[in-house]
Amino acid sequence: MEPRVAVVTGAGQGIGRAIALRLAKAGLCVVAADIQGELAEATAAEIRAADGEAAAQVCDVCRTADVVRTRDVVMERFGRWDVLVNNAGWDKVEPFVDSDEPTWRKILEVNLLGSIRFTQQALPIMMKAGYGRIVNISSDAGRVGSTGEAVYSAAKGGIIAFTKTIAREMAQHGVTANTVCPGPTQTSLLTQIAAGHPRLIDAMTKSVPMRRLGQPEDVAAAVAFLASEDAAYITGQTLSVSGGLTMC
Repeated sequence: MEPRVAVVTGAGQGIGRAIALRLAKAGLCVVAADIQGELAEATAAEIRAADGEAAAQVCDVCRTADVVRTRDVVMERFGRWDVLVNNAGWDKVEPFVDSDEPTWRKILEVNLLGSIRFTQQALPIMMKAGYGRIVNISSDAGRVGSTGEAVYSAAKGGIIAFTKTIAREMAQHGVTANTVCPGPTQTSLLTQIAAGHPRLIDAMTKSVPMRRLGQPEDVAAAVAFLASEDAAYITGQTLSVSGGLTMC
């Protein structure tokens, strides 16, 4: 049997990179998609150095043409598309009353509409094959809200609802759809956000019952499970990876 093929968006760094590496370790061919081509290539090169198969693809999830081009590249090179991990994300922490519409639009475009665009391109291929795994990366902010992240929380909450609906529509076609919600996770994006909020990291760490921030590998492990054969009867579910920060 040919190896399954996974596309991971935002795979150039942080959680996306960890997911790409973990899926490759599980034997999948990985297409590392990222708006920063050099980072995507670095992830793909790391996979190949470990004797895995990977390709890098420059892709802005806010541009439908980029998403369609990624689909075409995947099918031309591999002839199949089995797993999609919608991980690409962006945020800006600030009080909602101080935010502006361009910021709202960027947050919604990257976090919500980017996932919707990719999912629409992947599903017809998966339906035809009678097999597919969609894993969307949301956030605990989308489950319980988060101060300073009103629109981000709205976008991530939208991902959860979107995923559940896709799970219902696709169940009869052999395609599952699930959501992983990281809690505070040590990534470059978090470092950038925390730069203007000196006590943020310490406050986040203290709020987690395990008293540590998540690592990208923690999230990658959950994604790898939901993308695996062991999760064949799991769909429409939302899994928090947050060290106990949320428990509902």
